[in-house]
Amino acid sequence: MAHVLVVIRCQAQPVISELVADVLRRAAPDFEAKLLIAQSATPSVNELVDADAILVVGAALDLPAGSPPTLCLAPETILTDPSRALVSAMALLGDKVRDMANGLAEPLDTENNTRNGSADLADPYHHLLTGVSFMLPFVVAGGLIVALAFCLEGLSAGEASHRGTLGWSLIQIGGKGAFVLMVPVLAGYIAYSLAGRPGIAPGMVGGMIAANMAASFLGGIVAGFIAGYGTAWLARRLHLPRHLQGLIPIVLLPFLGTLATGLIMVYVIGAPVAFIMETTAHWLTGMQSASALLLGSLIGLMTAFDLGGPMNKTAYAFGTTLIGTNVCGPITAAMAAGMTPPLGVSLATWWFGDRFSEEERHAGKATAILGMAFMTEGAIPFAARDPLRVMPALMAGSALTGALTMAMASAQCVPHGEVFTLPFKQLVSQPLMFAANVALGCILTALMLRALKRKAS
Repeated sequence: MAHVLVVIRCQAQPVISELVADVLRRAAPDFEAKLLIAQSATPSVNELVDADAILVVGAALDLPAGSPPTLCLAPETILTDPSRALVSAMALLGDKVRDMANGLAEPLDTENNTRNGSADLADPYHHLLTGVSFMLPFVVAGGLIVALAFCLEGLSAGEASHRGTLGWSLIQIGGKGAFVLMVPVLAGYIAYSLAGRPGIAPGMVGGMIAANMAASFLGGIVAGFIAGYGTAWLARRLHLPRHLQGLIPIVLLPFLGTLATGLIMVYVIGAPVAFIMETTAHWLTGMQSASALLLGSLIGLMTAFDLGGPMNKTAYAFGTTLIGTNVCGPITAAMAAGMTPPLGVSLATWWFGDRFSEEERHAGKATAILGMAFMTEGAIPFAARDPLRVMPALMAGSALTGALTMAMASAQCVPHGEVFTLPFKQLVSQPLMFAANVALGCILTALMLRALKRKAS
C-alpha cells in the first residue's frame, strides 16, 4: 500500500484545512492508499521517511534534498476533485501504483506542478491567496487593537493630545505597527509562494515601497508578483561552482531580486498604480455624497467578488482610509458585507441541508464563526466547489447588506471589530440596525443558494 504524506499549508484558513483533510481521507480508500496527514505545516523527518510521495496543499514548501516525489496543488483543486488529485500524487510513484489507480480518475496535468515544494507558476490566484492568508493575522490583530484603543480614548486616541495614554500606545501597536506591515507581508508571501524563501525579501521591500508610494494593496500585489516571478527566473538561470552554490539563495537571489523589484516599483509601477488607487478613492468618495445606496452596493459587490482577494482588500482599504476623516459609512459597509458570505453560507447549510454534502454541513458551523470575525475567506471552500451557483448568491447578499448599511447610516468607526464591537456605543451607532442589515443579506444569500444549487448526491 502506498503511503502519501499530505502537508496542508493553509494555516490562516482553518475551515479550508479541515475540509481538504476530510475529503482526501474519504477518497483514499478507493486507491488503496494510506494517507499520512502531517501534524504541522512543516513535516518532521520521521514523516518524510515514512512517505512514498508528498502532496502539498497550499503554500510552497522547501524540502530537503532526497525527499520523496512531491506534488504541490492549490486547495481549490483538491476540493473540486480530490480523486484526481490523489491519482496525480500516486502517479509520481511509478507504473505499478498508476495501474492500481487506473480507471478511478484521470490524473491532473502535473507537468508544471511536480517540483520540489514549489507551487505552480501558472496559478496566480493560488499565490495571491497565500499572500492574503499570511496577511490576515496582521489585519485582525491590528484592527482589534485599534478598536480597543478607540474604546478607551475615542476616535482621537492617536492624536498628540493623548500621547502617553494606553489608547495612544495601542494605536502605535495596531495602527502604526501591525497595519504598516500588511502590504509588505502580502507582497512578501506572494513572492514566497512563487520563489520560496529567497522571494521574501524582494517581495516585502517591494510591498513597503508600494505602501510608501500610496499604491496600497494593489501595488503590494503587483510588487509581490514582480518579486516572485523575477526571483524564480533568476533562480533558474544563476549558476555557480558547487562549493559556492550556497551563496545563491542566501546572497545573490535576495540582493538581485530586491534591487530589481525596487527599481521597477520606483521607476515604472509605483506611480501609475498609486494614481489608479487615488482615482478610485476619489470616485468612491464622490459616490458617497451622490448615492449612498449605490456606493454601498458597489462596496458589497467588491467585498464578495473575490472573497478576500484584491477587490475585497481595495474596498477595505478605501474604508479604512476614510476613518481618519471621521467618515465611517464605507468601512461599516465593507465589514457588514464581508461578514455576509460566510454567515449566509452557514445559514444555508442549516436551513437547506439537502443542498450540501455532509462535510459541507459540518464545515458550515465553523464558517459561521469566521463570518462573525469578518473573515470573508470562510466561504471559499463552498464557492470553489460550485462557483457558478454560489458566487451570485454571495454577491447578491453582500450587495444588499452594503446598500442597507450605507442608506441607513449605521456607522462602525473601527478598521476591524465585527460583532465584538457591537456592545460599545462609542464605536457603533445603531448596532441593532447593523446586525439587521447583515441578517437580511444572509437570508438573501441562503434563499438564493436554495434556489440555485441542486440537491447533494
